[in-house]
Amino acid sequence: MLRQQQPRTLAGRLRLLAVRRRSSSPLLLFFSRSPSLPPAAPPSAATNNSNPAITPTAPATAVRFFTRPANLSTPRPQLPFLAVPLSAWRRNNNNKQQQQFRYLTTERKRWLAHEFLTAGKYTVSLWAILGLTVAIYWSLQQEWLERRYPTPHEWTYLTRARSRLARWAPDRTDVFATDWVQAGAYAKNVLERLEDPSLDGGALLPPRDDGEVGFDATAASEPWRRGYHQILMLCGRAAEHLDDQVVDTTRHLVFPAAQVRGPSNPHPAPIAAGSPPAPREEDCDRAYDPPEAYYGRVLATRGFSARQKMDAALAHAAWLEFKGAPEAAARMYERALALAVEGSGAARPGGPLLPYDEKTYVLRDDNSEEEGRKPSANVLASLTALATHKARGGDVEAALPILISILRARRSLPSPQQQQPRRKPSSSSAMAAVSSEVAFGGDTGTGTSSSSSSSPWTMENVSSLIKSVVLEPAYPPPPDDGSAPPARDPGELCEEAGLNLYIGEIIYAMSSKSTNSNSSSSSSKNGSRSGREDGLAWTREAVDLAEEQLHKLKLRGGGGSGNEAQAAEHAKKTCKDCLESGLTNWAAMVERLAREEKEKKEKERQEDKKVAAAAKSGWLGLWGDGNGSGSGSGSGSGGNRDAAGEEEENRSVGRWEAEEQVVRERTRRARDIIEELEAPKTGIAALVWA
Repeated sequence: MLRQQQPRTLAGRLRLLAVRRRSSSPLLLFFSRSPSLPPAAPPSAATNNSNPAITPTAPATAVRFFTRPANLSTPRPQLPFLAVPLSAWRRNNNNKQQQQFRYLTTERKRWLAHEFLTAGKYTVSLWAILGLTVAIYWSLQQEWLERRYPTPHEWTYLTRARSRLARWAPDRTDVFATDWVQAGAYAKNVLERLEDPSLDGGALLPPRDDGEVGFDATAASEPWRRGYHQILMLCGRAAEHLDDQVVDTTRHLVFPAAQVRGPSNPHPAPIAAGSPPAPREEDCDRAYDPPEAYYGRVLATRGFSARQKMDAALAHAAWLEFKGAPEAAARMYERALALAVEGSGAARPGGPLLPYDEKTYVLRDDNSEEEGRKPSANVLASLTALATHKARGGDVEAALPILISILRARRSLPSPQQQQPRRKPSSSSAMAAVSSEVAFGGDTGTGTSSSSSSSPWTMENVSSLIKSVVLEPAYPPPPDDGSAPPARDPGELCEEAGLNLYIGEIIYAMSSKSTNSNSSSSSSKNGSRSGREDGLAWTREAVDLAEEQLHKLKLRGGGGSGNEAQAAEHAKKTCKDCLESGLTNWAAMVERLAREEKEKKEKERQEDKKVAAAAKSGWLGLWGDGNGSGSGSGSGSGGNRDAAGEEEENRSVGRWEAEEQVVRERTRRARDIIEELEAPKTGIAALVWA
């Protein structure tokens, strides 16, 4: 077998390697001229002749190292995974076998696996961040709601969470209108869970008789009963707002009853733009139970205090009065008064301890022999509601003495410093108050402590802060049951302002009524005018008192914890309502008096003109205006004086017109403390806060 001749020197070996790299055939070797190496024989000669002696030799050709003959140019080898054929090549080579190309190579597989893994990591990370953000927001919201609307700790988590959301819904300020459908649904669900023995109603006993609607909650704890009462009252409040609503059973949507299409409503009210179509009458049902069902359940449940039952009776009476049933409302007000007397320690209505006259409902004097103690807070509240009901019904002669006696009783109440504490707080409540004070910087009202003047980084303060953050806040102690006389605190002073407002409105209305009936008598006019001024004075005093107390409450802030914070919020709300109503009544009263004053001025001006015209016109018009000769110059000067007098009268402002301007200014100033606008954010928060 023939072998290929190998070069002997290093230069020859390098040339051979270069030629092999350039050539497509490994057997074709071309060498440059070298004196030490003979020319290589062509492979054809070696294959045709087996004898090397007679093999013909070809002349040596000179081939440069860096050149390549044209006859040796062949296409480079095409690998399937390195080249993609062109369409033209495919058209020219239809008869040839098409090559198969691999698009999913090993490198591409690795790249795709890396991309999928990276995308999965990013997706999982983003969803984890989003889920943790939602969980943190939910936790912080529930913690804030628990401190604002505390729930009993013995309830389950779902019951407590829905109870907080239900109580928060009416007080939300970040929505345009309260969603009473959602609030009522939450409250009703919580009520069902509390009355279910398998969930949270283990301590609630069923009614003893078949006719009773209330349960027996005497075996439950006081926090459980208080929370149960709050949910029942919230259900009644939601039922009042949803009394005219119906639910479409086919779509489970709530609509006003006026929009239902049916025989009983031939002309339905139009629906809002973008709302679903109006329901049919045969598909509708009542959206919520009537309020009487929930208020009656509070009155029939055993275990509630007299104050809790009295609140339910007053709410039920107000609802009956709103629905146009004054007789039923009066009976319910009387029942609330009986519950108030029962809780204050009286044996029975009409007994020796009854603080008011049974016929006129006027409070007795404190120095009388029959009653030597002041009326309780429950009695004052129920009597005030009964008197306002009588006044709205038109019986102002009976309502005015009741209100005056209540005002006299409230003004004789002791101050908070003079009144002794009625209840000693428990140790858990005290610890909760201290923790809340340290954590949130509030003032519990228990006096200055020894640690308040020291550094805030003491071990006691730090441990209290950690406990307040980690542990759930303690449930607040029970509020005042109203069986004792109240103290004359800012809340009671706002109640006094409300009484002044009622009295002023009644006196003004009575005086206006007498003016309209006796318009011809001058003495009756003077008496009615003085009566209206008295009513205006009562209203003005109510506005001053409410504004003063509201300023004090605003300067004091929302300090305190538990019942003190709730009492401060209730007092602030009472003062705001009294101030708004007082300014409205004051403006209406002054506007009417100013209008009458203008009419009186206009009438006097017309009479003066008539007298002046009669004085000017003498016999046959020859005597002038009586101030000079009858010449034209004299009459012209008199006309100028009359015009100047009219302009001076127009520029002069009357008494009630001036007070009307005062009312406008007071209303503008009071708007700042009534609305309580938040200060604008500063720093980075101002960039993201609308």
